[in-house]
Amino acid sequence: MKRKLLVTNALPYANGPLHLGHMVGYIQADIWVRFQKMLGHDCTYICGSDSHGTPIMIQADKLKITPEELVKNMYNDQVRDFNDFLVAFDNYYSTHSPENQAFVETIFKRHVAKDNIAKRVISQAYDPVKNMFLPDRFIKGECPRCGAKDQYGDNCEVCGATYAPTDLKNPYSVLSGVKPIEKESEHYFFKLDKFNSMLHEWTRAGHLQTEVTNKLDEWFKDGLHDWDISRDAPYFGFKIPGEENKYFYVWLDAPMGYMASFKNLCDKEKKLNFDEYWAKDSKVELYHFIGKDIIYFHALFWPAVLSGADFRTPTAIFANGFLTVDGQKMSKSRGTFIKARTYLNHLNPEYLRYYFAAKLSERIEDLDINFDDFSNRVNSDLVGKFVNIASRCASFLQKNFNNQLSSALSEKKLFEEFSLAGEQIAKKYEDLEFSQAIRQIMLLADKANQYIDEKKPWAAMKDPARHTEVQDVCSMGINLFRLLMIYLKPVLPETAKKVEGFLNISALTWLDKNTPLLNHTLKTFEPLLQRLDKTQIEEMKMSAQGDITESKSTANPFKETISIDDFAKIDLRVAKILQAEYVEGSDKLLRLEVDLGSEKRQIFSGIKAGYEPDKLIGRLTVVVANLAPRKMRFGESQGMVILAVGSESKDLWLLSPDSGAEPGMKVQ
Repeated sequence: MKRKLLVTNALPYANGPLHLGHMVGYIQADIWVRFQKMLGHDCTYICGSDSHGTPIMIQADKLKITPEELVKNMYNDQVRDFNDFLVAFDNYYSTHSPENQAFVETIFKRHVAKDNIAKRVISQAYDPVKNMFLPDRFIKGECPRCGAKDQYGDNCEVCGATYAPTDLKNPYSVLSGVKPIEKESEHYFFKLDKFNSMLHEWTRAGHLQTEVTNKLDEWFKDGLHDWDISRDAPYFGFKIPGEENKYFYVWLDAPMGYMASFKNLCDKEKKLNFDEYWAKDSKVELYHFIGKDIIYFHALFWPAVLSGADFRTPTAIFANGFLTVDGQKMSKSRGTFIKARTYLNHLNPEYLRYYFAAKLSERIEDLDINFDDFSNRVNSDLVGKFVNIASRCASFLQKNFNNQLSSALSEKKLFEEFSLAGEQIAKKYEDLEFSQAIRQIMLLADKANQYIDEKKPWAAMKDPARHTEVQDVCSMGINLFRLLMIYLKPVLPETAKKVEGFLNISALTWLDKNTPLLNHTLKTFEPLLQRLDKTQIEEMKMSAQGDITESKSTANPFKETISIDDFAKIDLRVAKILQAEYVEGSDKLLRLEVDLGSEKRQIFSGIKAGYEPDKLIGRLTVVVANLAPRKMRFGESQGMVILAVGSESKDLWLLSPDSGAEPGMKVQ
C-alpha cells in the first residue's frame, strides 16, 4: 500500500556553521527518507534555517552586518553543506519568511481567542552594562534542579530540566560577565497546563520513543508550567501584533518553520495541498527527526500549540543522541570539534554516512566516532567486501565476455536467499535499526565473496572448456552485488548512481531485488570507492584543531570567543627555520625543523601550497611555542607556525618578525 509521508529535520540555527554533531540527525533522516522513496511511497522531506533570536542579532552586530545578511549567508552555507553531504531535502527554507510570519500570527490569534494566552508582569534578568534584557542563552549559572555549573538560562544540558532564567543559581551575563539585575516587564504566556490531559494521552499513544515517554513522566509529575512566548526589544524576530516592543520568542515560531517550508513548497509545486498535510483530520503521516536536547519543546509545547490552534499533531517524533569524537565530547581545543565543511574538505561524505548508519539505532544513544574504527570499517566493509565483489567479477566479464551477463542464474537458491533477506533489511530500515541492517548487509557481502572464492573463476579461466562457467559465476557475483547496492542505496546514494551507470540500468528501486539482471550488457567498470588513507584523517584533525590554512571565508567569526587572560596564555616566539621538506603522503604538509634559541623542534605545517621547502631555510618566523605536542602518523608536531591567509588555499604568508629579532625572542 502506497503511503503519504511528510518528514522534517530540526531546523539548524543560523548563528554558526554546521558540525558533525548536527549531521547525525540529518543523515539518519535522509537515509530513512531515501528508503521510503525507494519503496515507492510519496515521501516529502523538508527543513529550513532557524533564523531568529538575540544571538543572531548580537553576532550580526559583531560582524558589522545586518541580521538579515547574516541569516542569508548562513542559509547559503547550510544549503551547500547539506548538498555536499547528500542530504536531499525537497525544500529548504527559512523561518525569517512571510509564510512563517503568517503562521505564527494565525496560531497566536487562535490561542488568544481560546483564552490559551495570558499576559502578566514578570521580573527578568537585565544586563546593566549592555542595557538590555538577557535572553535565556545569554545567562549562565547553576541548574536549580541538579546543581550543574555553567548551564544556560532555559534548560540544563545535564539533567534536561527546563526553567526560567531567574531560577538559575549564581547567574552571570555571557555578554558582560556581570551578575544580572532584575527588571520588570509585561510578557505573553502560553497556558501549557490547559493541555495536561491532552498531552498525557498523546505522549502515551506511540508517538514517542519509550525513553522519551519515561522522561516526560518526570515533567508531568512536576506539573506543566506556563511558557513565556514573548521577548523584549531589541530582538530579531516577528513583532507580536498590536505591540511595538514585544516579539515572538524564537522557540514559538521555529517549529512553525516546518509548516512554512512545506507551504513554500506547495506554492512552488501545485500538486501539493497544504491542508491535506496539516489539517486536524489529516491522514498523512508526519515525522519529526530531532536531537535529544530539544525533546521538551517538540514533545510537549509543539503538540499543544498545534492542537490548540486546530492543526494536526505529529505521527511520531524520533530523537537521536549526541556525538562524541574518539570518546571525547566535541571540543575545539582538543581538535574534536569538527565542522561539516572541515570534514568535506578532506573526506568522502559517504564514508561518514556509512559509519553513522553502522552505529545508529532506534534508541536515543550517543554515537562516538573512533577514527581508527572509522577507517577500518570503510576499508574493510565498503572497499574490501562490497566494492571488491564488483571489481573481481567485472574484470573477467570485460576481458573475456564483452561485458555480457549470462542469460540464466547458475545459483537460483543463493539469489533467492539474498532477495528474501531484503524483507528483513527493509523492516530494520523502517524501524530505524540501521546498525542491524548494515550488519546483515555485510554478512551477505561476506557470503558473496565466499561464493567467488569457492568457485575460483581465475583458475577455471585457464581451462577453455570451463569459460561458460566463469561467465556464469561472475554474472552471479554481479547480481549479488546489485542486490547489496539496492540495500545500501539509501546510505550511499552517489555510489548507487555510479553503480547504476556501470550496470547500464535505470535508478534502482527496492522491488528490483526480486528480479535478476540477465542477458544484459554492462558498461566498463570504473573504481567506485577509494581506500581511506589515515593521513587524510590526520590532516582533517589538524584543520579541526585550528589550522588556519583551512580558513577560506569569514566563517571564523563563529569561533567561540576567548578572554584576554586566555590570550595571554599563548606563548609566541621567534623561530628560525633550519630545515624544510615535503611530507610523503600528504598534500598539504611540510616538515619544518626550527630553532627556538634554547632548543630545536619539529613542526608539521600545512603550507605546502604556498612555499617551496628550499625557500624557507634560514627564514625567521613566529610560532606558538607552548602548544601541546600532537602525535601524527608521520611524527610528532611540537608547535604551530603562525600564518596569514588569503581567499585561495595557495595564498599563504609566514609572519616575519622585524629585523634584529633572534630565535627564542618572545613576541608581544
